[in-house]
Amino acid sequence: KDNENRTRSTIIIVVSIVACLFLAFCIGIYAMKRRKQKKIPENPAIVVDIGAVESIQYDFGEIRAATNDFSDDNKLGEGGFGAVYRGKVVNGEEIAVKRLSKDSGQGDIEFKNEVLLVAKLQHRNLVRLLDRIKSSNLDWDTRYKVIAGIAKGVLYLHEDSRLQIIHRDLKTSNILLDKDMNPKISDFGMAKLIVSDETQKSTSRIVGTYGYMAPEYAIYGRFSVKSDVFSFGVLILEIITGQRKIFVQNGQNSGDLLSYVILRQLLL
Repeated sequence: KDNENRTRSTIIIVVSIVACLFLAFCIGIYAMKRRKQKKIPENPAIVVDIGAVESIQYDFGEIRAATNDFSDDNKLGEGGFGAVYRGKVVNGEEIAVKRLSKDSGQGDIEFKNEVLLVAKLQHRNLVRLLDRIKSSNLDWDTRYKVIAGIAKGVLYLHEDSRLQIIHRDLKTSNILLDKDMNPKISDFGMAKLIVSDETQKSTSRIVGTYGYMAPEYAIYGRFSVKSDVFSFGVLILEIITGQRKIFVQNGQNSGDLLSYVILRQLLL
């Protein structure tokens, strides 16, 4: 009888220990999941596995051949991720290739953000990159066409798309021209989704290019559709004047273009 009692006690102890270990394991798994959820970025709805995006995929060899081994002659410019290259695939279609730089301040989250948004957005004034704007070489009719095209693209992002999007990085290097001189808004790595009941959002991580940022965004981190409209206004000034946002006069840096234009208006 004593042996039976000892056996029963041993079984109870072993079962209790196993139950405690299992409970501790479950708590650990739950805590890890909670920790990962806290690390989700500001806009988790648009960060997904790239494999979930329905898009044409090329292997690295095809991309290298299309861009002539990423030659400088095929380089369109520099973006937040790194260099952007013009390419032509086997079927003759022209493409633009972003090559992520190891020195880039942006990473996987921004890259996935852009891939998903571009896959969901369809508008004649969005992406399909071919050439950068050189506004000083454009006649007035073409400048008007470029400005109107950018406005249509911005309006689509803000009001006409099923996703309301704030670009947050509108600037000349992110506006590209196709062979028919239609402007294309590119680089959606910093874009943010806005839900229907929101008018603005805020962030502690201010990204973008100074000179194009609205004051409330640059100083306080608050952004809205008005932030993009401010950047669009700077773009209009650049296209009309043929000057960059850093104004150059007589070969010397004369300050930012916006301040220069405001000063000229005050002196008139």
